[in-house]
Amino acid sequence: MRRLALTTTLLLAALGAQAQAQFQPAQSELSFTSRQMGVPVDGRFKRFEAQLNLDPKKPEAGKVAFNIDLASVSLPAPELDAELAKPAWFDSKKLPQAQFQSTAIKATGPGKFEVSGKLSIKGQTRDISVPVALSQAGGLSTATGGFVLKRLEFKIGDGEWADTSMVANDVQVKFKLVFKGLAAL
Repeated sequence: MRRLALTTTLLLAALGAQAQAQFQPAQSELSFTSRQMGVPVDGRFKRFEAQLNLDPKKPEAGKVAFNIDLASVSLPAPELDAELAKPAWFDSKKLPQAQFQSTAIKATGPGKFEVSGKLSIKGQTRDISVPVALSQAGGLSTATGGFVLKRLEFKIGDGEWADTSMVANDVQVKFKLVFKGLAAL
């Protein structure tokens, strides 16, 4: 079986197919900032994975997929983590993952891309476009970017929490994703 996988990999490489880059989770970060009664609250996710299949010289043929373990959310206080697991927020017992799947990638400048795709959270799917900067050093490629997530579009903070004077609708999401094995810019 291992020989078959190696043969397939070599054949695809010989045909010019893109190789999937290897995600480096220990060096990657996914964070967010929300505002509760006007005060910024920073959080992050401890467990997530990303798949990247990209030739930076032909980005339109690339693909990005992303999965987030919603139960891995971490806020400054453990009681906030427990609150976010509840049905009104992430409902992480019933719907444990958020997912992103790209539909288009286009270059917008040297090392700069716009990644468009479908983001799914809590059974709600929306189209988003995210500006991404790609840098390379020491055999690693780092994709950084961010976007504003409208939490109510995904039913995050239902019911009494839908009041945006308590918790703002806009949530700033930032990411740093590190990969090994991506073609040179």
